Amino acid sequence: VQFVESGGGLVQPGGSLRLSCVASGFAFSWYGMSWYRQGPGKEREFVAAITDGGGSQNYADSVKGRFTISRDNAKKTINLQMNSLKPEDTAVYYCNRQPPHNSWGQGTQVTVSS
Repeated sequence: VQFVESGGGLVQPGGSLRLSCVASGFAFSWYGMSWYRQGPGKEREFVAAITDGGGSQNYADSVKGRFTISRDNAKKTINLQMNSLKPEDTAVYYCNRQPPHNSWGQGTQVTVSS
């Protein structure tokens, strides 16, 4: 099982980024998928989730209305569109399946700063 995240970077407050995660090593379309993040000095926290077919999503209250999770089962990829970014969104972002596998990717760094 492997997850490879990409798309992070440095962005000003109010800006946008689109993260991607390519998964491999398991039957991707059978699993719900999630994004998590870990900010400086903080525990890893849940950000967003999407069901196996993509028909239902749920979000942490802190990102609701700003972030959108999506998936492409043919490409074994999930995405996270992040709009109206805030400094408190600064973190390393990870993807994993549901329930989480014990193998995590390296994540992608998102820094929101002016």
